[in-house]
Amino acid sequence: MAENFIEIKNLYKKYKNAEDFSVNDISLTIAKEEIYGILGPNGAGKTTLISMLYGLIKPTSGSFSIDGLSPQKNGTKFKQNIGVVPQEYALYPTLTAKENLLFWGSLYGLNHKNLKKTIDESLEIMGLSKFANKKIEQFSGGMKRRCNLLAGTLHNPKVLFLDEPTVGVDVQSKKVIIDYLKELNKNGTCIIYTSHHLSEAEEFCTKIAIIDGGKIHAVGTPEELIEKVSHAENLEDVFISLTGKELRDVV
Repeated sequence: MAENFIEIKNLYKKYKNAEDFSVNDISLTIAKEEIYGILGPNGAGKTTLISMLYGLIKPTSGSFSIDGLSPQKNGTKFKQNIGVVPQEYALYPTLTAKENLLFWGSLYGLNHKNLKKTIDESLEIMGLSKFANKKIEQFSGGMKRRCNLLAGTLHNPKVLFLDEPTVGVDVQSKKVIIDYLKELNKNGTCIIYTSHHLSEAEEFCTKIAIIDGGKIHAVGTPEELIEKVSHAENLEDVFISLTGKELRDVV
């Protein structure tokens, strides 16, 4: 059962008026215990793929399930199992950290008494307790990232989607975030992660799919991928070998 916690079969996505498929015949199985990296250059289809998986956009064709559920057939139950931490802050700048977390927790339908306890414990873990009653607009980038992560994980999701969770943060914040995520994973949350930080992905992920042009180019553990590509010393070498050196700036 673990092997098929997430099953993706022949998934395609073509946006209206687009010439090419953003996601082109992707099939994957992801086990519950994985920290699974989906890596690729700008415009490779990463964000489109994970946006379909957490139910934000509909596939053009193909199917997928998470723990046997799909957003089309099991809408509410499917959403309850999902946590999403987007690259943009999903926080209200004029509310305090605690007010933001109470708001997101109430959306997940969490019991108010338990929620307050969970929030206090979570803020403590993230080193944000003494800033609990400060407005988010007064927070540094690293503090916002840490609070953003808490907002997406208060309900203890079965699967967590992360888009660039450590972008623009200092080394100390990055360590706290990665340690928190590893603990979540150890306690049973499957993690799906996208990032441009390849050295971070190499250390953090248990398995990786490299995609480009909407297609999968390689799947394996970081060690397996490095071993497969001759002269590769790290994941960055593998990435360049598979996706080329051409610049991918998207306007």
